[in-house]
Amino acid sequence: MIVAATLPLVAEYGAGVTTSQIARAAGIGEGTIFRVFADKDELMGACAAEAMNPDHALRELTSISIDDPLPARLVQAAEALGAHLRRMGTVLGALHASGVRRERSAGERPSAGEEPSAGDRPSTGEGPSGGGRERSLRAVREAVAELVEPDRDALRMDPERVATFFLGLLFARLPLTGDEPEPTPEEFVDVLLHGVLAHEPA
Repeated sequence: MIVAATLPLVAEYGAGVTTSQIARAAGIGEGTIFRVFADKDELMGACAAEAMNPDHALRELTSISIDDPLPARLVQAAEALGAHLRRMGTVLGALHASGVRRERSAGERPSAGEEPSAGDRPSTGEGPSGGGRERSLRAVREAVAELVEPDRDALRMDPERVATFFLGLLFARLPLTGDEPEPTPEEFVDVLLHGVLAHEPA
């Protein structure tokens, strides 16, 4: 609850957000924050971890109907993951601009049994650096591959490989210049499935 209430404030104010603002947004007393977190820095770390947590995006991916045509499935997946990336970039960018650097392994999430509630206290660690990020990426890739699986017979490569290309292109689709529009999910999926040639080469 505390982290969820803090995230939009961090996006707006960065690490300059005050605990009194957080308490008002969460509907709690300011002292409650420090019964959950040792200090404000720990809360900012929890916000960074939550911003990188892909669980919400994974739930959206698994809710996509496999009865939809493949292009529609992939457009929905691109929209869900694009929203996750924008949210992550906004929060982490605001923290970085405020001078906060995250030292934990990327993708770190609160432990399932932590109190008072999941997401309100940062995890104490999840193994080697980068391990959490790798697990998150693997889970996302598997979810995308499951969306592609019903059309396996129509593809030139297996769904897992398609998912790898999908994510690689998705992460790289930011415009190169400020006046260049970002490709739409529909454009992105069309290029993924059909390439950029207007017709098959002779």
